[in-house]
Amino acid sequence: MLVNKEKQNVPSVTFRTRVNNDWKDLSTGEIFKNKTVVVFALPGAFTPTCSSTHLPRYNQLAPVLKANGVDDIYCLSVNDSFVMNAWAADQDSANIKLLPDGNGEFSDGMGLLVDKDDLGFGKRSWRYSMLVKDGVIEKMFIEPDKPGDPFEVSDADTMLNYINPQAKLPKLVSMISKPGCSHCQRARQVLEDQAMPYEEIKLGQGGMSLTTLKAVSGNATTPQVFIDGQLIGGADELIKYLNQ
Repeated sequence: MLVNKEKQNVPSVTFRTRVNNDWKDLSTGEIFKNKTVVVFALPGAFTPTCSSTHLPRYNQLAPVLKANGVDDIYCLSVNDSFVMNAWAADQDSANIKLLPDGNGEFSDGMGLLVDKDDLGFGKRSWRYSMLVKDGVIEKMFIEPDKPGDPFEVSDADTMLNYINPQAKLPKLVSMISKPGCSHCQRARQVLEDQAMPYEEIKLGQGGMSLTTLKAVSGNATTPQVFIDGQLIGGADELIKYLNQ
């Protein structure tokens, strides 16, 4: 049975982390004392749902969560620090701190260490999220106990809605660019000046070709900026859109 530990203290454990190629022990006291912390736990680094949705959305909503009283956001998995650091670099997750629960001690203390033997994973964390204030768990969102890897309630939007249902969500901004493009740099500067987080997709990377650019935007020039799914266009069109 999956355990809900609301109103209880988080388990007292020490995480073995790697910082600048050196081992650094990190205690739960250092993480949670006198802080408001969001933790989301997942089955494994580099796995599909974790990489495509769970971690990226928390990273995207991190500025909003922090504007609403959250000090830190941690992603926890039963993986070692080398794997978690590599995943953090792969995800470009600058707004999230990754916790390696290598021996599963924290997950076990939470009552959420489960067998994933059928996948060859061994012991892993069940997927959940929680809001912790000064070491005490205020709220938990635990995925339902059913086969597979359910992902229904531990997402970033659910957590933000609990903290502040009236919080304003950031716009979803994507920019297709190419190296050495001065207009792309101008668009980047405009977005950064407006404090608008954005995803940048570069031609020649991740399968993005000139043919694909023209197919999705109708144009063969860069940049091409999309906001909330709407094609805005290049740097000039972006400036015009924001001025409106």
